[in-house]
Amino acid sequence: MGAVSAATRGNRPDLLASATLIGLGGLALWSSKDLAFGSAAMMGPGFMPMVVGSMVLVLGLIIGLAGLCKGAEPIGKVRLRPLLILLAAVGGFALAAELAGFLIASAGLILFGSMADREWRLREALISSVVLSLFGLVVFIYGLDVQMPVGPF
Repeated sequence: MGAVSAATRGNRPDLLASATLIGLGGLALWSSKDLAFGSAAMMGPGFMPMVVGSMVLVLGLIIGLAGLCKGAEPIGKVRLRPLLILLAAVGGFALAAELAGFLIASAGLILFGSMADREWRLREALISSVVLSLFGLVVFIYGLDVQMPVGPF
C-alpha cells in the first residue's frame, strides 16, 4: 500500500469516462455558444445547454483527476451483445412510443433491455416492467406533463 508510481498510475476506465464526459460537455458548450444565455429569472434558449454542459464538463474533470490518482486498471473486454440489445431497446422505444403509447413502449423497453443481462429472469423482468412503466407514467406523463400518448387507445 505504498505510493503510486507514475508507471502504474491511471485507472483506464475512469480516464475513458472522463474523456467522454469532457467531450460531451464541450460539445454542448460549443453547440450553444450562439444562443442567448439570459439569466436565472429570464432564461434564454442557451441557459440550460450551457449550465448542463458545464456541469458535465466539470464532472468529467473530477472523474479524470480521481482516475489519475488511482492505480492502473486496464479496460476490460467490450461485450457487444449487451450493448446492441440496449441500443435496440432504446431505438424500439423511440419508434413504438408514438404508435403504441408510453405504457407499451416503456414496458417493451424494460423487457427487451433486461435481456442484456445473461442472468435475466422473465418473472423479474415482467414485475420490473409493470412497476417502472407505472412509475414513469406518473412522473413523466402526469407529473411533468410530457405530451405523449399513454396507450394506443
